[in-house]
Amino acid sequence: MTAPMPPAAAPAGNDKTTLWGVLAIIFDFCCVPLGIVFAVLSLLEAKKAGKQPTLAYVAFGIAALGVIVNIILFATGNSPFMRK
Repeated sequence: MTAPMPPAAAPAGNDKTTLWGVLAIIFDFCCVPLGIVFAVLSLLEAKKAGKQPTLAYVAFGIAALGVIVNIILFATGNSPFMRK
């Protein structure tokens, strides 16, 4: 008697949760608005696919931190974008 075959692996979903999340984190360091757009896409895709939106939350956190740091730098006059 032969052993039964194991069940076939489920096909990989076509969701792009990880892609959008990684792009969001990368763009948060150079272009915050674009990072936020990708974070929103990651969040929506994760909810649609039933996955955890961890990368989206990380991207939102990095974007918020970047905005806060830039506000503080502009307020204190230490921003690298301000002319002296």
